[in-house]
Amino acid sequence: MKIKTFLFFMLSFLVLFFSCKPRMAKEDVIGQPKVDVKDGILTPEILWSFGRLADVSLSFDKKTILYGITYYDISKNKGNTDLYTMSIDGKDVKRITSTNASEWNATWLKDDKTIAFCYADTTGVQIYTMDADGKNRQKVSDIKDGEVEAFSFSPDGKKILVIKAVPKKDKYAYLKEGLDKTTGRINDDLAYRHWDNWVDNIPQPFIGDFNGKEITNLENLLEGTEFESPMRPWGGIEQLCWSPDGKTIAYTCKKKIGKDYAFSTNSDIYLYDIISKKTTNLTEGMMGYDQNPVFSNDGKLLAWESMERDGYEADKIRLMVMDMQSKQIKYLTKDFDQNVSNLSFTKDDNGIYFISDYHGRDNIYLLNLKNDSIKQITQGIHDYTSIIEVDENFLLGSRMSMSYPNELFLVNVTNGEQTNISNINTDLLKKLNLGKVEERWFKATDGKDLQSWIIFPPNFDSTKVYPTLLYCEGGPQSTVSQFWSYRWNFQIMAANGYIIVAPNRRGLPGFGQKWNEQISGDYGGQCMKDYLTAIDDMAKMPYVDKDRLGAVGASFGGFSVYWLAGHHNKRFKCFIAHNGMFNLDQQYLETEEMWFVNWDLGGAYWDKNPIAQRSYANSPHRFVDKWDTPLLVIHSERDYRIVASQGMAAYNAAVIRGIPARYLYFPDETHWVLKPQNGILWQRNFFDWLDKWLKEKK
Repeated sequence: MKIKTFLFFMLSFLVLFFSCKPRMAKEDVIGQPKVDVKDGILTPEILWSFGRLADVSLSFDKKTILYGITYYDISKNKGNTDLYTMSIDGKDVKRITSTNASEWNATWLKDDKTIAFCYADTTGVQIYTMDADGKNRQKVSDIKDGEVEAFSFSPDGKKILVIKAVPKKDKYAYLKEGLDKTTGRINDDLAYRHWDNWVDNIPQPFIGDFNGKEITNLENLLEGTEFESPMRPWGGIEQLCWSPDGKTIAYTCKKKIGKDYAFSTNSDIYLYDIISKKTTNLTEGMMGYDQNPVFSNDGKLLAWESMERDGYEADKIRLMVMDMQSKQIKYLTKDFDQNVSNLSFTKDDNGIYFISDYHGRDNIYLLNLKNDSIKQITQGIHDYTSIIEVDENFLLGSRMSMSYPNELFLVNVTNGEQTNISNINTDLLKKLNLGKVEERWFKATDGKDLQSWIIFPPNFDSTKVYPTLLYCEGGPQSTVSQFWSYRWNFQIMAANGYIIVAPNRRGLPGFGQKWNEQISGDYGGQCMKDYLTAIDDMAKMPYVDKDRLGAVGASFGGFSVYWLAGHHNKRFKCFIAHNGMFNLDQQYLETEEMWFVNWDLGGAYWDKNPIAQRSYANSPHRFVDKWDTPLLVIHSERDYRIVASQGMAAYNAAVIRGIPARYLYFPDETHWVLKPQNGILWQRNFFDWLDKWLKEKK
């Protein structure tokens, strides 16, 4: 799982989740909370007070930015997104909505005087329009039998592409006749649930007409099928795009269902002709993920992100371009040993901007289509998460780091200068005393260079000694880049007096594809040696208390914690594992994306191939007899990626072994913790456990 993709997914999920709640009274409209910052210390309550940047859209005349900000009310356990506009230089900021339910997927209409957006009313999620100042709200859709998830207008504004959640047909409805209160589910295939939801509906694209007042004549491009477009859980409207002439739509789809869906990552780019209603597979024979198509401004080229191998979700993300006349495909980043994302053609179609991760930083690059050369546009310790071209001189991008959440930056293409123009959280950040972030390189056990991010407590004093945490990344192939998290937040860990060591161990992108691929089939191998190298080398520092070390992590990071618990040779004094894999035999049959366990573990536990046998032999549950260290286990019931029984089994094993343990369980959360009060309870448990074993005198 890629962390940047994850962040955008979380944003869209939260907006949708809170928007669909019953209407609140007008006085309950959620805005920027007032917080009391004491001694500059970041607390869980302050963390949930940050404004979160939502959808960003630039007007057609390139003069005005439309964006959303999400704020949370902890006491109400709710969040809300309102819309804002500002000029391209960051001035003239205006809040244009102040409602008791979120507006999202906001975009400009071609006249630059009208804004369209999604809104949850009493009939469900619908599409609305309003003037650019927020006045004259009008409902323009009347979607029944499913809800709107996203939309996009044709270049001339006369047609609309609507993503609608289509209810899945219940072929066993005849068995439920007269049983209106039954809660039973009947399945006869795989892929019946995914990440955090049962597959009760399917996102599919519809094309309709738009006259400025209403949407009519919606037709489903995938009528009569159960194929997804966009693909859940990460895909959004960026997986589909209009051609500049408005005559065709390129869309991403994995035309598989059930068991075939669960075992494959083979998605393709399809071209739908609006007049003839014919569909062409543009990437037939390309076996991995092909997604996120983007047309050049003249419509002659189509670019997209492509993976080569079926079943490998962390394969190199390649930049592919097709000549739409000859249908010839060129692989433009063959000699570029990095991933690409967020593709965007330059206005003159002579280049393609993209974002790429290198050594734990996500920066903006430009590929010159005349000679296929690549130039890095931005420099710095940060992550860019989106880019929009303003003109030949400037880009508009969203950027974050371990020291601040997403903000809008204006980027000078010529000299790379970057200016924060949104300043959503600048005032709050000024009140906080944040820790210093440093990059360190160590030598791994095989002699290769290993990078880590080190985050120090505020007011760090090198003459003192500090308890120190090893952070174990999830994914498993998701970079420890400059992300700002609202749960695994390094600054709040530092604010509680801990040094954090966050290594980019084997199996993470941004250090070449060979480095990234090493982890597959070797979960208990070099990646674990890298973790131990990182913490051992830091333990040599005079300011690190080697007798007060902890290890924490989620997902594959949780697996890492469980594995280290049986192999750490008394290095650590406590562990925290969130939604981690504990029993790999169990995991193979409980998870929902079978391509993942097949690739990463080498197959099923009954397979006799040496990779699979090595994987299952390194399952953490096989080393419980060597556990001797206090363990906090956190898990959520609605995590269908790594189900709750994994955490329960690990906790039970610790208790049975007589090891101090605690189990924090969320019946209503997923692979993540999304609700404000649950998030704060998570943080309080996290630090209560660490403080008990790493700060209190024994």
